[in-house]
Amino acid sequence: MVTKSLHKRHSELANSKRQLEILSNGIFKTGDLPKFSNKIAETNQFPLTAKKLEILQINVGYMCNQVCEHCHVDAGPDRKEIMTKETMIQCLEVIKKTGAHTLDLTGGAPEMNPNFRWFVDEASKVGIQDFIVRSNLTIIKANKKYADLPTFFKSHNVHVVSSMPHWTRGKTDKQRGTGVFDQSIEALKELNAIGYGMPNSNLRLDLVYNPSGAFLPGNQTALEKDFKKALLEDFNIHFHNLFTITNLPISRFLDYLIASDNYEDYMYSLVEAYNPSTVKNVMCSNTLSVSWDGYLYDCDFNQMLELPVNSKVKHISQYNEDLLANRNIVISQHCFGCTAGAGSSCQGSVA
Repeated sequence: MVTKSLHKRHSELANSKRQLEILSNGIFKTGDLPKFSNKIAETNQFPLTAKKLEILQINVGYMCNQVCEHCHVDAGPDRKEIMTKETMIQCLEVIKKTGAHTLDLTGGAPEMNPNFRWFVDEASKVGIQDFIVRSNLTIIKANKKYADLPTFFKSHNVHVVSSMPHWTRGKTDKQRGTGVFDQSIEALKELNAIGYGMPNSNLRLDLVYNPSGAFLPGNQTALEKDFKKALLEDFNIHFHNLFTITNLPISRFLDYLIASDNYEDYMYSLVEAYNPSTVKNVMCSNTLSVSWDGYLYDCDFNQMLELPVNSKVKHISQYNEDLLANRNIVISQHCFGCTAGAGSSCQGSVA
């Protein structure tokens, strides 16, 4: 189990350029596998273009209380990148005038940003239809200063979306660290106790599943049934929906693939499972990702690869929705992860 981020370990894969070199060379340079741009061109879907903005996803920092082996953010306690209040104010100005109906706060553990609660207070006043916070659950149990987060979320009608790799302790702890499963269960019970995830409740609680190894997720509907059955029978826990997300070959998951000698096989799996019908619904088409320092990206994954938007507008302080509209989406081979099988996005399957 990893205990430090790639940055802290001074790994070569902490460098986004090195990651992009790996994704552009080898089996893709030799032609053994087609590049993503060529693949979508086969069905006349190149270039990918942005559609109407619906989701504004803001990463408020890479600091986290966990060090998960699959993490595409390379988050952890040793990451110090945190969004400042000044950048948050710039984001709030955009939230007030954007056409997006969903605000999605992520991290790291977004709750660890010292201005997180202030930001939620201010953002909740704007009237966004769906206000998401992506919580890892264990943050609620990590320290007494976070213990009232369920009540805080409820008071702002926050939609809680939480990672839950499996309904068993072994598979969850393998991916996320010893003790994570038990803490997650306790946090879910606390959320249920105040109404989150309960049948007919407006307090939305959704879980996110991503595979613990070098394989693609199963059917989202079937997995949701399995999760609901197991968590209800074993722990009397309720939740609304399960989102399945494919692990993308970047950052710590790329490190895992290379270290386990699974990189080429995994890329073959992604390309062979490519589904052209998913392309029109990939999350980058209706989402804009804002980094902790205010720069703009087509998606959270491009943010981690430092692939900024293809626009004159590069920073939240320059925000102009008209200029950002209909831009070409920046792509590379990691995009096969979002178009394999039923597709993958922060909201789960897209096909």
